[in-house]
Amino acid sequence: MARPGLRTSLPTIAIGGLTCGGDGKTPLAIFVAKLLKEMGERPAFLTRGHGRSNLTAPPFFVDRKYHNAHQVGDEGLLLAHEAMTIVGVDRFSAAQLALGAGASVLILDDGFQSRTLAPDLSLLAVDPIYGVGNGFCLPAGPLRAPLASQLARAEICIIINPDNYKREQPFLSKSKIFHAYVDVAKLDCMKLNGRRIIAFAGLARPEKFFSTLRQIGANCIAERAFSDHHFYTDNELVALRNLAERHEALLVTTEKDAARLDKFMIDYDILPIKLVLENQKDFVNILTTALESARLIRRS
Repeated sequence: MARPGLRTSLPTIAIGGLTCGGDGKTPLAIFVAKLLKEMGERPAFLTRGHGRSNLTAPPFFVDRKYHNAHQVGDEGLLLAHEAMTIVGVDRFSAAQLALGAGASVLILDDGFQSRTLAPDLSLLAVDPIYGVGNGFCLPAGPLRAPLASQLARAEICIIINPDNYKREQPFLSKSKIFHAYVDVAKLDCMKLNGRRIIAFAGLARPEKFFSTLRQIGANCIAERAFSDHHFYTDNELVALRNLAERHEALLVTTEKDAARLDKFMIDYDILPIKLVLENQKDFVNILTTALESARLIRRS
């Protein structure tokens, strides 16, 4: 994070989380892309494609019709549903591809700590319950980098579901803070309210997903947690299907998990979520200023 990083010809927004997973950085990245498109921008996601099989391949565009999670990672598929997405370890080369394809701004998904590219705006997603864990860096704790170093490089911290505070987060006192909430569509709430379900998820913090289901009134007969980015085996899917049949329940998972599932193996429903931001107008003003400043610097 201390190195200066390369600067591309496009304004660059870095998005990350304080810890090694579960802070909400991917929903935040998708939310930012939606806002940028509403502002008339043409955003492009740059992602490493965590969990994909071939990490040595040069950067390439994600095509949801032809690629699967083994090739581009589950997050790559999710991001590509919203905007142009390029997978590759070499972020500078990926940025050049985005430029040639007509992108007007780059979003570095999980690019906050890497700093391979110099960002013009850096956003950190924060889980108010988990916070910083024990405050130590990997492997002694969950932090990706020392807390002070991360906060010093973050223009904005976005607390996701702040009503879930279990304790104060004094480390954020000097940061520019926004609050965001996980929103579930009314139709999905009605469909699952009172329904007997088997919930399963391969996330860094699957309990957050299970909690959301309970909050909208789903009757969770059983909950099955798997590791983050888990690729399900045939035996695991058969076990889930048998469990659902035995309890006459519906299998429900996340959009991220669905990207790693073969729909023909089991029948399941997905609970889509989106972020809703408080003071969105103020946030848009910050985005606008950051883009204008970045373009002014590049013209000078």
